[in-house]
Amino acid sequence: MAAAWLKDAVFYEIYPQSFYDTNGDGIGDINGIIEKLDYVKGLGCNALWINPCFDSPFKDAGYDVRDYKKVAPRYGTNEDLYRLFEEAHKKGIRVLLDLVPGHTSEEHPWFRESQKVEKNEYTDRYIWTDFCFQGAQGLPYIGGESERSGTYILNFFKCQPALNYGFLNPTEPWQKSFRDPAAIATREAIKDVMRFWLSHGCDGFRVDMAPSLVKNDDEKKSGTSAIWRDVRRMLNCEFPDAAMVSEWSNPKLSLRAGYDCDFCLNEPGSGYSTLMRDYGNGEDHSYFKKDAGGNINRFLDQYLDWYEDTKDLGYISLLTCNHDTIRPRYNLDEAELKIAYAFLFTMPGVPFLYYGDEIGMRYLDVPTKEGGYYRTGSRTPMQWTAGKNAGFSEGKAEDLYLPVDASEDAPNVADEEKDPASLLNTVKEILALRHSQKDLQADAPLEVICTEPGCPFVYRRGTITLALNPTGAEVSLPLKDVTGEVLYKIGEGSAADGKLVLGAQSFVAFR
Repeated sequence: MAAAWLKDAVFYEIYPQSFYDTNGDGIGDINGIIEKLDYVKGLGCNALWINPCFDSPFKDAGYDVRDYKKVAPRYGTNEDLYRLFEEAHKKGIRVLLDLVPGHTSEEHPWFRESQKVEKNEYTDRYIWTDFCFQGAQGLPYIGGESERSGTYILNFFKCQPALNYGFLNPTEPWQKSFRDPAAIATREAIKDVMRFWLSHGCDGFRVDMAPSLVKNDDEKKSGTSAIWRDVRRMLNCEFPDAAMVSEWSNPKLSLRAGYDCDFCLNEPGSGYSTLMRDYGNGEDHSYFKKDAGGNINRFLDQYLDWYEDTKDLGYISLLTCNHDTIRPRYNLDEAELKIAYAFLFTMPGVPFLYYGDEIGMRYLDVPTKEGGYYRTGSRTPMQWTAGKNAGFSEGKAEDLYLPVDASEDAPNVADEEKDPASLLNTVKEILALRHSQKDLQADAPLEVICTEPGCPFVYRRGTITLALNPTGAEVSLPLKDVTGEVLYKIGEGSAADGKLVLGAQSFVAFR
C-alpha cells in the first residue's frame, strides 16, 4: 500500500532554476524555495516535487547528473537542501526529489572510469558493445569517443549514457542479464543514492523514465519491475514512510512494481491529453475548451480501466502540467482553467500542480535552453509581481535563466491575491475543499453517474456528488438522487425536484 501521508497530499512541482532567485544571478535557488514555502502552504499544497537540483553540466536541464550526492552550485549547497527539508517539515510539507536512475551525464565519474581500457569497478556500470565499430542491435549508441574499444548505449540525449541494469534476454556476448552481478551493482548504487537523501530528510522520489532500466524488456516490463520491487523492499525496511512516484503512465505495471503513484502523462492519443490539449490536428477539441465538442469519455475509457484495476494498489496522479508539457493556458482561458482544475483536484489519486499554473502563466515562444526545445516555453520564471523581472530576480534581465512574460497583462501572484475571483484564489478554494473533505481525498471511492455528451459530467466521491459543465450554455439532467447542501460552486448550479441544472461553465459539489 502507498505511504499513508499521500492520502491527503497535493503536490506542487518546482522547476528550481525558474522559481525564485535570492542572490541576483538570474537563476532560481534552494533558498528561494525556502522563502516561498508559506506561499506553497497557502495554496493548499502540502508536498513538493523538485526537478533535478544535482550537480550537472546542464545539457538536459539537470537530467544529466554528474554527481547524485551534490547539489548543483548554481542552486546552493547540500546544507541548503537539508535546511529546505527541515523548514518544509516544520510547515507540514513533504519533499520529493527527482531521481534519474536510467542514465547519468557523460561527465559523471562512473562513466569516465567506464571509458578506460583498463578494467575497473565501473567497467560494466554502463552498457558497452565489444568492438569500436559494433552497433547495438537497434538501440541508440555512440562510438569513437572513448579509449575503450566499444560503443555505448544511450538512454535519451547523446549526453546521457545508459546505466547497465542488464537485458531481460541477452542475445549477444556483450549483453548482460539483469541478474548479472554488474547489473545488480548498478541497482545497489542507485539504492545508495536514495538512502543518502532519505537519511538527510528527503521524503521520497519522483523517478524519471522509470520503465527504462532493463533493455529489451518485455511488454510487462518484467525485468525493470523486478528491480523496482527490490527497491521497494529496501524502502519498506529502512524508510517505510518514503514515497515513489513514477514517470511511467501505465499504473497497471508501475503500481505492481512497487510505486505509490503513477502520472497520467500527455502522450499522443492518451486519455489525459483529450482533457486540455487535444489540438494536435489543428483543431481544438479539448474537453475543457468551451464549446469545442470534447467528450469526457475519451478520458474515462482509459482512466476507469486503470482505476478499477489499481485502486487497491496505489494512486493515479492527474496533473495540471509539468516541465515537459505545454502549459494549459496555451489554449484555455481563465474560466476554462477553473473548471479543469476543479475536476483535476477532486478526482481520486494524488494531484500535482505545476508552478505558475495557479495564476495562469502562459506558454512562451522562447529559444531552446538546456535541451528544452519546445518544452522551454513552459519553464520560464515564476511571475510574483508586476515589478522588475516579474519579481523573480533582482538581477539584470539579460542574466535571467529564461525571459519572463513581458506582456502588459502577464498574470502575477500579487495581483491575483487581491482579486477574490482570480484563478489563484479559486485554486486555493478548491484545494481547501479537498483537504476539508475526506471523501475528496486520494483513496475515497469514485462512482461515475453521467457521461452523456451534451449533459453535465456527474461523479460521486463517497457522500459528495460533483457535477461540471464546461460548455457555454446551461445544461440540465433529470437526476433524482442529487440533493443536499452545496459545498462549493463555480458559476451557477442547483439540484431540486429531481433535476440537476448547471449554468454555463460551472462546477458544483453537493452533499
